[in-house]
Amino acid sequence: MGGSTVTTPPKSSTAPPGSGVPTIPAVPPQPGRPASPTPAGPDVVPEPGPPRRTAFAEGVDQLRAAATTEPGRLRVIGALLALLVVGFGAVAAWQMTDRASAAEDVLTSSQPLSSDAADIYASLADANTAAASGYLAGPQEKPAMRERYQTDIDNAADKLVTAAANSRAGSESAKTIAELNKLLPTYKGLVETARANNRQGFPVGGAYLRAANETMQQQMLPKAEALYQRENQRLNSDYADAKAFPWAAVGLGVAALAALAWAQRRTFLRTNRVLNHGLVTASAASVVVLLWVVVGHTVARAGLNDSYDHGVRSLNVLHDARIASLTARSDENLSLIRRGADTTPVDGKPTDAYAVGYDTRIAELAAKLTRARSLADDSAGRQPVKDADGFMRAWKDRHGVAQHMNDTGDYQQARDKVIGVGKDPTSVCFDNVDAALKKALVHEQSEFQQAASGGRDALDGLPYGAAVLAVLAAAGAVLGIGRRLSEYR
Repeated sequence: MGGSTVTTPPKSSTAPPGSGVPTIPAVPPQPGRPASPTPAGPDVVPEPGPPRRTAFAEGVDQLRAAATTEPGRLRVIGALLALLVVGFGAVAAWQMTDRASAAEDVLTSSQPLSSDAADIYASLADANTAAASGYLAGPQEKPAMRERYQTDIDNAADKLVTAAANSRAGSESAKTIAELNKLLPTYKGLVETARANNRQGFPVGGAYLRAANETMQQQMLPKAEALYQRENQRLNSDYADAKAFPWAAVGLGVAALAALAWAQRRTFLRTNRVLNHGLVTASAASVVVLLWVVVGHTVARAGLNDSYDHGVRSLNVLHDARIASLTARSDENLSLIRRGADTTPVDGKPTDAYAVGYDTRIAELAAKLTRARSLADDSAGRQPVKDADGFMRAWKDRHGVAQHMNDTGDYQQARDKVIGVGKDPTSVCFDNVDAALKKALVHEQSEFQQAASGGRDALDGLPYGAAVLAVLAAAGAVLGIGRRLSEYR
């Protein structure tokens, strides 16, 4: 058997063709096991998730989604209309409240305080004049002159108390009033000392009276004038606030009416209905508010303008005229008391300072009377000014006679001409001028109060009415849109 052959099985597992051995199917590739997660290291930052949306953004999306449907659009329109109308009413009520408050201040606060400040100045100036006249009369001082001085001092003190109560704490006006209250007793003490020395025939009384006059002229009257000017500025500020046109309210009113008209037109185009009762109600209420604001403010502004043109302006000029008259009278008296001791250069020559002061003040009085006569709008206002002008002219003529007597050395007759002992005294003319100016002031104060009251009354109820009608208009707009919404249910 050495030639036997060794057979080996085939390496392939595949059965040869034709054999009855079945083939082994191939195993499909299996997916690998998921890799175990690698623990995050300290430097690995996890990826941020999507940013969280704000409530406002979500609300905008919801609003945008709602606006894609007609009911949603109607809800948006109704909300905007209501907001616009309520905003119009709120702004109208706010602005008209401010203007009504300013008009009330003009009538009851700032103008009366301005007049009180002018009265303080006039009372102090008149007291100074009465003190000089009483000193000039010497032992012949009339009780009426002394009473006039005391009345002026008491009136100035009372007005200072009133002004202090109505001024703002810490303001410049409050400081000025406090300073005047301190100076007033000092002035009174100097006057009483001058009077006591004068009655005993001591010439030193003239020095005390001069010190009193300087205290009045250089300290008290300038402070009183500053107080008067500040109160006038406050009055002008209140006038400006009361007369300012309510542009914001009117602008919102026009915008609200335009929006309501657009909403009604839109409703008509989609429903072919001419009127929507709710929107018509809202439009009517808005029209009433807008007209009330415009007409009410126009009437109020006209009344306030009238009160200023024919009241405040005339009062200011008349106050200035009275102050000029009082100062002129004081200078006339002091010219005789000082007998040329105080001089001022005129054309290079020393001239009696008080005589120059009298001429200056009388010229100012004449100019103010001319101005006051042109501002008076009726005969009741013009006649007292005309009378004052006539008395002023007579005063100038008589003063010229007295001044000539004094210049020629006839001091006694000049003094009698001034204090009222002689024939045709200047004191009578001054008293008549002052009485006529007081009468004119009373008339113009009445004119102011009447016109200013009319202006203030035109704003009565407007803020509350605007607020109520605006709420009614907003309710009408919401109901009108709600009626349309009900058609989709």
